[in-house]
Amino acid sequence: MNMTHYMQLLAENQPWNLLLFMVLPVVLAETVAVTELFVLFHRAREGALVALNRAASIAGGVYFTGVFVYLMKTAAIPLTLGGGWRGPADVIAVGFYLSGVLPLGAMALIDLRIIGGAWPHEKRLWWHAGCVATFLVVAHVAMIFGMLDPTLLWSGPAAHGGHDAP
Repeated sequence: MNMTHYMQLLAENQPWNLLLFMVLPVVLAETVAVTELFVLFHRAREGALVALNRAASIAGGVYFTGVFVYLMKTAAIPLTLGGGWRGPADVIAVGFYLSGVLPLGAMALIDLRIIGGAWPHEKRLWWHAGCVATFLVVAHVAMIFGMLDPTLLWSGPAAHGGHDAP
């Protein structure tokens, strides 16, 4: 069975790629998601969970920005220029994974007050929560399409004869 570049990345160099590209970003994002519920429910402005939420948000945004830059340079751009994509599911999986930089980066910028520094507390809460929700959606789309045979959505000759990409 063919494998998307997303799954190949996670499967290679075990356990390091899995830890660096999946576990660490997801643990930070899930920490934000879980603590976000407390922050929203209580409209909290301070305390240990608010501090944990903010720290995980900033760390996740900064870390994933580094992942984004690294994977764009070493994978996405070379695959695009070299015609190495294995099918639509491959492009969708990698594209959605990389798009996680937008909500994660926005959360970090909101918590650093670079975005919305003058906003009222409520507005920052809602934008932050929206970014959490957006990240969860894009991450799950990436995972779902990443687990597909990359040629499954392809109707061209590569779908029937296999496709070996670099």
